[in-house]
Amino acid sequence: MVTDRPIVVAGAGAIGCFVGGQLAAAGRRVALLVRPRVKTEIERFGLRLTDFDGSEQKLDAGRLALSEDPAIFHSAGIVLVTVKSADTADIADQIVRHAPQDAVIVLLQNGVGNVAVLNERLGGRRVLAGMVPFNVVAMGEGRFHRSSSGDIQIGEDASNTAAALSVPGLTMRASRDITSVQWGKLIINLNNALSALSDMPLVAQLADRDWRRLFADQMAEGLAALKAAGITPVSATPIPMSWTPSLLRLPDVIFNAILGRTMKIDPEARSSMWQDLKQGRTTEIDYLQGAVIALAEQNRVAVPLMRRIVALVKEAETSGKGSPALSPQQIRGGA
Repeated sequence: MVTDRPIVVAGAGAIGCFVGGQLAAAGRRVALLVRPRVKTEIERFGLRLTDFDGSEQKLDAGRLALSEDPAIFHSAGIVLVTVKSADTADIADQIVRHAPQDAVIVLLQNGVGNVAVLNERLGGRRVLAGMVPFNVVAMGEGRFHRSSSGDIQIGEDASNTAAALSVPGLTMRASRDITSVQWGKLIINLNNALSALSDMPLVAQLADRDWRRLFADQMAEGLAALKAAGITPVSATPIPMSWTPSLLRLPDVIFNAILGRTMKIDPEARSSMWQDLKQGRTTEIDYLQGAVIALAEQNRVAVPLMRRIVALVKEAETSGKGSPALSPQQIRGGA
């Protein structure tokens, strides 16, 4: 059975190390396909998992198999794909070459187009889309910190892969409409770019009504594009997606009370796109705003604010100086 074989995390960065570490802490056999820097860090410091609720787990490097060689896929029962979207095709080719034909491939990535890429390259293997609602920050010295709440969702299948992967501290739930769930997460992830451009922690940004109005206006563009394309996104929170722009525009006191009841966010949580700019990496803007802009173009929906945000993120990528620390007014300029 595939569940009796190792779980291999393909491209273990922040999300991959946290998820893989939680699975290993629960007694699962876990292998991480990692970059040399991450391998060296974990071998030296071990793997330390901290959470927004104050909990912590420490694993010695010996609790995990660590490798830079994709041959580590050779006995995998389940492969968790956690690479950046731009690397999906490359990791698919490595899975084809090295993983058993019956291994279940589970995508824990941002965006909505990666399943199609894998299905095209994997030749009929079982591929399940997933959605990770929380942020993880790589803190250095082997520490990976989950900074917001939520349960992972995975496409429903006959083998109930979601239940097989669910462990204490890392709940995974099956979804009958994972594509709509992914679109819902993508709409929320439009804020990643605003976080990256602001240089502010998410909590501080969401506490500021000017930033929330900017997010609401961008989200409204995105929802209009999805509606024109016949897509109904599913919210990852108890709040319906269609209500969210209006809620974001509410006065601070009311909004903060609602947020506190629906989602827990660490005071220092920041988006993965902010981390990418800080470390001089290419962001996933083309797979987030870019996916919505493509829909908008197909259906003749105007998304000027979103186009402006993409241009600003591209400028920040090119400059290589990290976040430009813009204000909401500077971001709106020219929108």
